[in-house]
Formats: sequence, structure tokens, C-alpha cells
Amino acid sequence: MAGALLVGAALALSACGGGSSSRDRAPEVFLSVLSSDPQWVSGGDARIRIEGAPEGATLALNGEPVTADSLSEKENGLEGVISGLALGDNELTVSDSEGGVLSTLTLTNHPQEGPMFSGPHQYPFVCTTVSEFGKQPLVDTDGDEGFPVYDEGGQQIGLSRDCGLEPFVEYVYRGTDGSYKPMPEDGSRPADIATTTLLDGREVDFVVRWERGTINRFLYSIAMLAEAGEEADSLDTGLWNGRLMYRFQGGVGIGHTQGRMDVDRRALQPDVLGKGYAIIYSTGNRMSEHYNVQVGGETALMVKERFVELYGQPLYTVGLGASGGAIQQYMYGQNHPGLIDAAIPVQSYPDMVTQTIHIGDCELLEYFMDATDRTNDKWHTTKNRTWLVGLNATDAVPDPLAGAKAQLEYGTAPGSTECVESWRGLTPLTMNPHYGQARNQEQMQPPGIMDSVNWSHYDDLRNVYGMDGEGYPRRLFDNVGVQYGLQSLLDGHISDEEFLKLNATVGGWKPQKDMVQEGFPFIGTQDDVLADPSTFDPWSSRNMTLSEDPSTPAPRTEGNLEAIRAAYDAGIVFHGEIDIPVIDWRPYLEEELDMHNAHQSFAVRQRMIDFAGNADNQVIWFSDARPEEGPDQVALALEVVDEWMANLLADPQASVAQSRPERARDACFATDGSLIARGDDVWNGVLDEQADGACTETFPLYSTSRIVAGAPYQGDVFKCALKPVSTALQDGTYGDWAPSAEQIAELNAIFPQGVCDYSQPDQGRP
Repeated sequence: MAGALLVGAALALSACGGGSSSRDRAPEVFLSVLSSDPQWVSGGDARIRIEGAPEGATLALNGEPVTADSLSEKENGLEGVISGLALGDNELTVSDSEGGVLSTLTLTNHPQEGPMFSGPHQYPFVCTTVSEFGKQPLVDTDGDEGFPVYDEGGQQIGLSRDCGLEPFVEYVYRGTDGSYKPMPEDGSRPADIATTTLLDGREVDFVVRWERGTINRFLYSIAMLAEAGEEADSLDTGLWNGRLMYRFQGGVGIGHTQGRMDVDRRALQPDVLGKGYAIIYSTGNRMSEHYNVQVGGETALMVKERFVELYGQPLYTVGLGASGGAIQQYMYGQNHPGLIDAAIPVQSYPDMVTQTIHIGDCELLEYFMDATDRTNDKWHTTKNRTWLVGLNATDAVPDPLAGAKAQLEYGTAPGSTECVESWRGLTPLTMNPHYGQARNQEQMQPPGIMDSVNWSHYDDLRNVYGMDGEGYPRRLFDNVGVQYGLQSLLDGHISDEEFLKLNATVGGWKPQKDMVQEGFPFIGTQDDVLADPSTFDPWSSRNMTLSEDPSTPAPRTEGNLEAIRAAYDAGIVFHGEIDIPVIDWRPYLEEELDMHNAHQSFAVRQRMIDFAGNADNQVIWFSDARPEEGPDQVALALEVVDEWMANLLADPQASVAQSRPERARDACFATDGSLIARGDDVWNGVLDEQADGACTETFPLYSTSRIVAGAPYQGDVFKCALKPVSTALQDGTYGDWAPSAEQIAELNAIFPQGVCDYSQPDQGRP
């Protein structure tokens, strides 16, 4: 069947770029999808562009005509949204007036609820449309498993497994008290409505068109300033500055929930929305709900696709988010080029999964200092604990369990390490299949269905890591051959006997099948501890592979090479491939033992250098937060990104580095927001042997347990290559230490497979 007539002669010739006759040769016609990659279309529709269509050309989808009124003339051709795509492959065809095919494009359509490429959905999955939006999810199953759905009278009418919800639009305004409120239904202007100033200087009422719904099973939000009284389907862009922000969010979660929406600070972030930016947001990009960046990347692509279908392509898309929200920007910049055009990662890490390498050591080392080596006075001084964990330690942050440890005759120090203050509890959350839950899980049916959940990060990514032969996901953590405290031995902080004792007794983590539920303070009460002191277990020692007798070294944990390779192949690891403007901003919180340790920005940089030879598109800014945080530098970062993007758009042939404006340079700021130093040399001495730069001198950096053990700064070695102890004894690994024959025998007993050779790459890296 012929397609629908697209255009008349005048427009066709204009689109072709001239008036030469099309009889001489077939015109070049280009078909493209603007809202997504052609193979990753979702929801049955797509925004397309046609360039160079001649007079009388027609458009067909799977042989059926596409109505001409779905397309409109734009600067670069015809553009519009086509709908009615079937699941799977669809053929879009432009033909000439005689039926000759001028251009074809295959669009692969996926369900609105996903998945596209992340593998089978995770079940059971707890719906939150009621708690977040006050709306019942759609009934989508005839089975007996899911979240209950009720009618208006409170009677259950079915179950929802995928928690779907049709899109809905509301208009809200920002009040002078700083809160968002529904616009009056009678169309009147609220007396307390705030105004806002756009980038172009216009002052307008702060009214927002706010669309919400579900995409890829998660809750999403699309927000943009609007005129009061606008019809929901008008999609007026008169107050939009053309710029789009994808607002990412952090946290640590392990799935099985639709999640919560952060409205005021993210989905409707007023300082950004009020300048005329559009903001898109999804609970699938909130890492406190899950830490599957494959699912997160898929969700982000689908949410942006929805935005582009509604409003068209933005001038550019900038990412913003802290912690896990920063990780997502680095990961999606690497894995999904074009999703964001610039990034403002705050309190960044390179990725989540390589943090488990050294954070998995935290409790092993804390237990050694508190229990195994409890009588050693060195560990009763808080700062000395840095010698093993690498992370900062200070008496300024008291250990909340110091009194209990002393009462139970464990060793302790008055203060904390970052391991204790910020990471305690995340080891079981990541590794222990018994430790975890989701909000509202008690509502799931049938009763007890959530008891089947394997609550671990590894299970959350079972589609990536794969399963072992015993029904558990493969895991990545590995400490075979790791010589804990090696640098502290070389620096003279610990003795050779302390080094040997540490490595002989530190152990590792049990297989998931052998793990048991956690003790106090995670599970149980102080009364339980008084009744049975063995329930006191902040280190999760019950799940460690500790030695059963003093003469036998404690076994280490071996990571699964297939899982490690899969993590690389699936884009779960940031390997440094990102070529967009990046302003990495970090409030300096080392003295608070905040988990966002400051060296991570440079771990990112080193990975970028390792991949590309330079990191010229990354800018690192620190702000002093001593004694408290000062001004937020996000507004400045947005200004600089806007300059940077303007330069790139003005000269697309220039590189990202060549387009950097003057303010897009490494810098550090005082607590009051004033500039301390800016320039290409301010961080000298961090990743090189040069004299310390002005910012390096101002902001001390710490390391990790694996760096102390000899691992590289970038922290991306899951499973080290091994070398015999005999080789290590001769190649300078131990510096001036000349072990006795008895000590050499002990080293060989501790490390029967050899010790880490960090001159070699990760053994799991493809």
C-alpha cells in the first residue's frame, strides 16, 4: 500500500538544499530517529526526521501509510512523532511518487515496561504508585503473585506485577514559602505564587507542567515551566530555554522496589527549573532503590525518549547528581553516548562495583584490630587505624560502639575510621542474602512471597554476573594474594610480626550459601546482647572465613572470573571512556569521615588517562567544608557548562578540550565560596611526582586498604595477578625487610598461590 503524501514541491526542494531537477538522479533522502537509537525504541512511538524528501514522496510504516499531519516542517527537514509500532522490528519507508523506495529504516520497538537490553525483570517487585502518587497500579496478571490493586470502594480487584501507570499531567506552582502546590482549578492566579527569572531575563510566574507515570516499571517525572491556564496537551515551550537536565540520585539499594521520588530537591529542583531548564527524573535512576546501572541506563534512555517525543530535541542535555548520581553520569557517558552531552558529577566515584573491592576489606580489618589483635595498643589510637584501612580516621568522630566494645572486652579506639562512620552496614547489604527489605513489602501477595528474595547486590545483578551451581549469583569480591598493610610495613608503622599476623588471620567472606543473618546492631537489641554477648557483631564476623586454630591461616575469598569479566562486558565498570564536558565538584568532607572520600575524583581521572591518554575534558573542583559546607557550586558549574556547550555547538569540529572556556579549569574554593586557586597545575602531586599544587596542599587526600596493599590508585583491580613469594622476596616488594627462613615459610603458608603482582592488570579484565 502506498504511503501518505509527505510534502509539496517547494518544501521538498528546500529540504534538498537547492532547485536542481530530481529527474536527473534519485534524491538523497535520510531517515533518522531523534528520540532514541533505532534499535532501542520503546512504547510504540518515535520522533523521526526526514531530510531531502522530494515532491510527491510518501511515508509508510510496515507498508501502511503514515498520516502527513503527524509531521511538520523544521529547519533540517520534516519532523514528527509516528505511533503504532508493533513490538519487534518495524520498517519505515520513504518512497517517491512512482513507488520507488528512497530510504528505509528499521525501528525495533520494546514494551513501555521494558526491558530492552537489561535481561529478565526482577520479581517480586513492590509497587509504590499509591504511596508516591496516590494512584493504583494497573492490574496486569491473572496469577496469584503481585501487589494488590483496589477500586475506589477499597475492594481488591487484582494484582500488579509490573506496577504500570498511565501518564498523567498536573500543574503546580511554587509558593512564596518555597513549597509546590496544585494550581487552582478555577484558573485564578494564587496570591502566594512565586516568580522566577529565566536565563533570558524574563520574569515569569513559577508555574510547572508536571507529567508523571511509569517507564521501565519505575516512576518518572518530566517538568517544565508553563503558562498558567495552559491545556495539558498543548505542550507550549515558550518558557523553556531549550536545555534539558537529567537529574540523577544516589544511595545504595538492592532492588525489588519501584522506589520513591524526591520532588523538591531533584524532580522539581527550583533553582534549575526556575531558569527555564526542563528536568527529567526517574526512581530507576535513584541508586538507593537499586544499583544496577544496566537497568538504570536503560531507564534513562527510555525517559529521555519520552521527553524528546513530547518536546523535540533539546539544545543539549546536562546531567546532575551526587554520589550514585555522579556514578551514573560517568557510567552512562561511557555506555550510552548521546544520553547526556555534559556532566556535573558531585561527590563522585568512578563506579559502585569497584568500591566493593576495598570496602569489602573494611570489616575484615576492623575485626582484626578490635578482636583478633585486641591487645595491641597501636589500634587503641584512632589515627593508627589508617595504616590498615587507608581511609581517614579521627577522634573528632566518636565510635558509637566504643563503650560496648570495651564492656565486652574487645579492643577499641575512641574515634572512628571512615569504615565505621560511613560504610558500616553496607558490607552485609552488598553480600549477605539474608539482610535486606523493601518498603511496603508486607503488602505483597501471597504472604511470605518476599521471603524468597536473595537480598544482595550480586543477586540484584544476577542478569549480569550469572549464577553459580548452587543457586546463588556469582560474586566479584576477591582478596587472594592481597598483602594487607604492606605499605605500612615498608613505612615502619607496623612490624614484620604484625604484618604476618594480620595477613594470617584476616580471612575473607563466606560463600552466600553459608551466610547467616546479621547480629547487633543490625538485627536485635541491646537486651539481646546482654542476654547473649555473641549477638554483638558490628563487623559481620559470623560471615567471615576466620581460622579455626592459630596455626592455620584463615582462608581468603576467591572472586569468580566469569562474573568479573561480565561486569566489564556489561558496562558495570567505568574504564575511563567518556568524551563530554565534565565538571566534577566535591565538597571536602574528609574530616567528617564522609563516605565520599576525596581521592575518588582522581581515581576517575586516572582511569580516563589510562583509556585516552589524557583527561582534558574533566575539570575537578573542591570546595572547603571545614568547619561546615559553604555555598553550593552547582549554579556556577551550570554557567560554565553552558559556556562550554555554546562553544561546542558553535564549532562542532573542535574537540571538547579545545572548547573549554577559561573558567573550565581545575580549581578549589574556600568555605565562603571564594576562589583559592585555578589552573592546570593546582592538583599537581596527586597523580604525578611534581611539587604539590595550591589545591593539593590545601586538601589532604587519603587512600584505601588496597592502595596500602600495593594496588594502583585508580582502584580497578578485582582479582590481582599472582607471583610466587620467592619472586616477591627478590623484586623489592618487601623493601629492606629480609624475612627469616621461618618467616618465609609463614609467608608461603599464608599465600600458597602467591602474592599480588600489581604490575599486571586485573585478571578478570577482558
